[in-house]
Amino acid sequence: MNWKSNPKVNNDRVLSLEKEIGVPKIIANLLTIRGIKDFETAKYFFRPSLDKLHDPFLMKDMDLAVSRINKAKELEETIMIYGDYDVDGTTSVSLLYSFLSKFFNNVIPYMPDRYKEGYGVSIQGINIAHKKGVSLIVTLDCGINALEQVDYAKERGVDFIICDHHLPSSDIPNAIAVLDPKRNDCSYPFKDLCGCGIGFKLAQALSLKWSIPIKEIIEYLDLVAIAIISDIVPVIDENRILCFHGIRELEKNNRPGLKPLINTLIKPIKTSDIAFKIGPRINAAGRINHSIQAFKLIISKDYNDAEKQYKIINQFNSDRRVIDQATTKEAITQIKELGEENLNTSVVYKKDWHKGVIGIVASRLIETFYRPTVVFTSSGNNFVGSVRSIKDLDIYKVLESCKENIIQFGGHKYAAGLTIEASKYKDFKNSFESAVQKEIRAEQKHLTLNYDLEIDFKDISPKLIRIIFQMSPFGPKNMKPLFRTSGCFESGKSKVVGKNNQHLKLKVKDKTNKIISAIAYDKGEVLDKIKTGNGFDILYTIEENNWDGKKSIQLNIKDFYLNKNPIYN
Repeated sequence: MNWKSNPKVNNDRVLSLEKEIGVPKIIANLLTIRGIKDFETAKYFFRPSLDKLHDPFLMKDMDLAVSRINKAKELEETIMIYGDYDVDGTTSVSLLYSFLSKFFNNVIPYMPDRYKEGYGVSIQGINIAHKKGVSLIVTLDCGINALEQVDYAKERGVDFIICDHHLPSSDIPNAIAVLDPKRNDCSYPFKDLCGCGIGFKLAQALSLKWSIPIKEIIEYLDLVAIAIISDIVPVIDENRILCFHGIRELEKNNRPGLKPLINTLIKPIKTSDIAFKIGPRINAAGRINHSIQAFKLIISKDYNDAEKQYKIINQFNSDRRVIDQATTKEAITQIKELGEENLNTSVVYKKDWHKGVIGIVASRLIETFYRPTVVFTSSGNNFVGSVRSIKDLDIYKVLESCKENIIQFGGHKYAAGLTIEASKYKDFKNSFESAVQKEIRAEQKHLTLNYDLEIDFKDISPKLIRIIFQMSPFGPKNMKPLFRTSGCFESGKSKVVGKNNQHLKLKVKDKTNKIISAIAYDKGEVLDKIKTGNGFDILYTIEENNWDGKKSIQLNIKDFYLNKNPIYN
C-alpha cells in the first residue's frame, strides 16, 4: 500500500478562504482541495439547497417521458415499474411506485429474478406485463442496452420509458423516451446521478407538470440517499443536495417500512450507516431470495408488518455474509493453487458459487490481490460473472476489447456484469489478462491512499471536528478527510478486540505528547509490531465513537508505517 499526499493547493487562496469564511486553516485547506474557492461556493457546500437542483427538463427525452405518462394517466392505463434487483433498483422502484400510485389505480412493481432472468429487462418480464394488460413499462437502473427487448415489447403494444445511468452502447433502444445523462446527445448538467436519482428527476418533472409543490416529493429523498451511498456515485453537485436532504428525511424516520432499521441506528445518521447497515440489508433480498422482499419492506405502511419483513431481510443478510465469506476463501485458494498470484488479473470460476454474492467476492478479492477481478458461476449453459476494477482503470473499456469472447456485458468504469459461453472461459480469461496488461500502469498495481494533510494531534480541536462533520455527506469526490501524523507511539494500553481478535484498539501518542484513542479495523496482527517502541506514522480519519450511551472522538486508522516501512498491507 502506497501513501500519497493530495496535490498542494495555492497557499494564498487557502489564507483568503480562511479569512473570508472564518474557519481554521486546516479546514480552509480541505475545502480548497475540494474545489471550494470563496464564500459563495462554501455556502452552497455547507448548506446544500433544493433550489439548486437542476431543471429536470434539461435531460434529453424528459418532455417525451412526461407526455407519455401524462397520457397514461388520462387514459387510466396500467403501468409497470421495472427495476434492477440491487439497492439502487429496489429503491428506484419503491420511489416511483409510491409516487405514481397516488395518481394511478394500476401500478405494478417488477424486479427480475436474479437466477431465472438475470440482469436487465427480460422477455419473461415483458410477457408478464403483456398478460396483465400493461401498456407502458418504465425501467429504472436498467434498460439502456435493451434494444431487442424494447422492440419485442413494441410488437405487443407495450411502450417503454427507460431511466438508466449506465453507459449506453452506440445504439439507443427504440423507446418512447430514454433518460440517461450519459447519453452522448444529452446535455444535462450533471452526469453522475444514480438510477434512483433519475427516478426522482422523473417524479420532479411530473410534479412540475401536475403543479405539485416540491415539498410534497421531498419525502422520497430518503430512498435517493440510500441509493447514492450504496451505488458509490460521486457525492458532489446534485447528488450532494439529494443525499444531504435525503439523510435528513431518514433521520425524521417517517417511513414505516424503514423504522425497524432506522431504530437500530444512532443519530445523526452517517453515510457509513447507510453503506454498512442499511444498503447491505436491502441488497441481501435480491442476492439470497428476491428483491421484492426488500420492496415490500420499504413500502410497508404498517409498523408491525415492517418488523416482520425486516426480520426476513435481516436473516437474508446473515445468510449472505456466511456464503460470501466461504466463497471468498474458496476463490483465494483457487488463485493460489493455480499459481496465479502474480498475474495482472483475477478470474475465477466455480459451478456452484452463489450468483448473489459473486459481486461481493470480486470486491473482496481486490482487497486481497488488488487487481481487476472477475468472479464467474454457472447459469444454464453459460457462465455469468461480476467484474470489479481498481482505481483509474476503466473496466468497461477493457471488456469492450474482449467482446469477441463475451455474449453480453454492461456496467460502468469500475463495475460490470457479463455473460460468456462456458467453452469460452479460458479464451476470455486470457484476453482479459492481455487487455488489462495493455492498460494498467505500474503505479496502479498497488493500492494508493491519498491523504489530505499532515497534522499533529494538537491541531485536532472541537471546532475542527465539528466542521469536518459538517462536510458530510461523504463519498466519492468528497471523501472523509484523511490525515497523516508522523512520529507516533503506542501508549501501552493497546489490545486486540473483535470475535476473532481481528481489530486493534489503541491509544496513540504523537510527538506533541497528546494521546488520542483509536481503532484499526482488521489490523489486529499489527499489535506486536507497534509495541517495539520504534515509532510509526499513521493515516486516519476522525470519527465519533458511541459506546454504552457515551460519545467520544477516536481516530479510525487506515494504515501504519513503522520506521518508514509499511507494516500492514
